[in-house]
Amino acid sequence: GALAGGLGPDWWLSVRVRRRTEVLRAELPVVAELLALAVTAGEAPAAALRRVALVSRGELGRELTRVVDESRSGVGLVTALEGLGARSASEPLVRFVDGIVIALDRGTPLAEVLRAQAADAREAGKRALLATGGRREIAMMVPVVFLVLPVTVLFALYPGLVSISLLSR
Repeated sequence: GALAGGLGPDWWLSVRVRRRTEVLRAELPVVAELLALAVTAGEAPAAALRRVALVSRGELGRELTRVVDESRSGVGLVTALEGLGARSASEPLVRFVDGIVIALDRGTPLAEVLRAQAADAREAGKRALLATGGRREIAMMVPVVFLVLPVTVLFALYPGLVSISLLSR
């Protein structure tokens, strides 16, 4: 009981962090496209973030709301975005935030950066799905190899073995 009480919360927290990271990774392409559309329409980066934060309902929307609130409270937008990257365990989100920060610092066209980041996030999602599918495919072969295949071989060989045993008498 003491071992479960000591290790259980750590395990549960790890599971929650992993789920949150997956949710952030799944929401990132849509949010990046919305930001790109808002910036392309002529909104300033802070206003675009505010608009997307109001529209988004997921975990990333809450994080963007926090970024907007921090930037309104006097922290710079770049600093608030860097805080988002530091709080996140999702590598695609960190790259996304870094891309926005670099674009804001250097003055490069933000809409193009956001579109490229959205495409990158979609490709990362596809790669993650393919990797998960490969692992699940191998896991699905275990019951086939150890349960279905032996029963099939038994059904195929049993009549022949019975015939041989009857002939040998």
